[in-house]
Amino acid sequence: MHGKEVMIAPLLHESLGINVSIPVGFNTDQFGTFTRDITRVGNQLEAARAKARAALKLTGADLALASEGSFGTHPSIPFVSSNLEIVVLIDTKHTIEIVGYYRTSAVQARGQSVHTPAEALTVATSWGFPDQGVILRSSENNSRNIYKDIVTEADLITRATTLLASYFRSTIFIETDMRAHRCPLRRESIKLATLDLIKNCQSLCPTCTTPGFVITKVVTGAPCRACLLPTDRPLETIYSCQKCAHSQSLDNQETKMVEPAYCNNCNP
Repeated sequence: MHGKEVMIAPLLHESLGINVSIPVGFNTDQFGTFTRDITRVGNQLEAARAKARAALKLTGADLALASEGSFGTHPSIPFVSSNLEIVVLIDTKHTIEIVGYYRTSAVQARGQSVHTPAEALTVATSWGFPDQGVILRSSENNSRNIYKDIVTEADLITRATTLLASYFRSTIFIETDMRAHRCPLRRESIKLATLDLIKNCQSLCPTCTTPGFVITKVVTGAPCRACLLPTDRPLETIYSCQKCAHSQSLDNQETKMVEPAYCNNCNP
């Protein structure tokens, strides 16, 4: 629905030999929308899985791919927002699931109240409109009277004028349209998540050669180069196979010493 195949399909074909097709009439909005008028199905990964499984059921294929994006607080940097993109590949023939991830703070969801159509246009332009799409609604939490697919300045002025014409309404809410086909920066994030998926597909289990031999656990405690005390930086990364359950560390712990700047003892 939102043109993600433009970023994903060429990469999968070139790297994995997968030919991507889009199910006809498949409405992915049923699994949740950024405009909050439809609540997302489960968490981010569960929503991506639900999309892929629905496509499998609809098409009868044994291989399906779906992506899902989210916006929220960065998990390791306080007070910083971030965009996390997930691309999941489900292979029912071999009963495996492989996921690609990409997180960035360069993609921001924005929104604010405006009082006039001219102000709405000024705000939209500062966000990169019309390349970056915008959405208008009567208020921030109102899921009715939402205007999407505003592609020209004239459209924006007309929609804003219509919303402001209602009695007792002095402001309306404008926000960035974070759907992939209306958000250039997010499209780049989806591309990078797809590259991570491809890398994970090409990582084969050394025991059974099943794709998707990826990191499943990170052990912290890498020693400080100055005081040799353990830090909260990664000491060991464990890779596991979902098919044969083989797991191993691919790290050389002797090279895992970290600089004192990351040590709570040397740099509290």
